[in-house]
Amino acid sequence: MTAYRHILLTADFSEAGETVAARARSLARAFQARLSLLHVLDDIPMPDTPYGARIPVDAPSEYDLLEAERAKLLALGADLGVDPSDLWLIWGVPQDEIVGLAETIAADLIVVGTHERHGLALLLGSTANGVLHHTPCDLLAIRIPTINDI
Repeated sequence: MTAYRHILLTADFSEAGETVAARARSLARAFQARLSLLHVLDDIPMPDTPYGARIPVDAPSEYDLLEAERAKLLALGADLGVDPSDLWLIWGVPQDEIVGLAETIAADLIVVGTHERHGLALLLGSTANGVLHHTPCDLLAIRIPTINDI
């Protein structure tokens, strides 16, 4: 087996995501591989109402939410010892952005967390499943326990 040279970790900033990040860091150390981090912004609310944006005065703005996500990515990168040039914050559809970045940076392993699902997504979560079918490289899905597993 050829050693991995560039690992792309998809970060979600959850407590369970810490487990996924630790596994990615361990793999990067074991293979002496470069580690890149990606967080995809797909759920920051963008108001769309017939009468314009109605945002409560005390609610954080999209800019504040963006800066909060950026700060989390920088902190995680620092914790994992990742160079800031290998941190990526991209707005879009997670599976598309993960696959696109993996191709751009020539990652040879993508590490994602996945929640237990039912039906068609039984084996992998929807994002992991989407990445699996389009990725140019290997994919490691780390199972994130649900509350019922604890």
